[in-house]
Amino acid sequence: MQVIINGQPHETAGGLSLAQAVAVLTSASAGVAAAVNGAVIRRTAWDTTTLADGDEVEVLTAVQGG
Repeated sequence: MQVIINGQPHETAGGLSLAQAVAVLTSASAGVAAAVNGAVIRRTAWDTTTLADGDEVEVLTAVQGG
């Protein structure tokens, strides 16, 4: 199946969780937010949110600085 992660297509096996998709982009344990098809998903639901073919995932990380 194919999912779009931050605008880039990724071919994956079925059953990919949102947590696994986030891990593609970052190993950060804090300051990360994720949305699937425009809906923000709480971190507590990342492991149980299974992605479907064609889903669009956006992963955002907080950055400090000025």
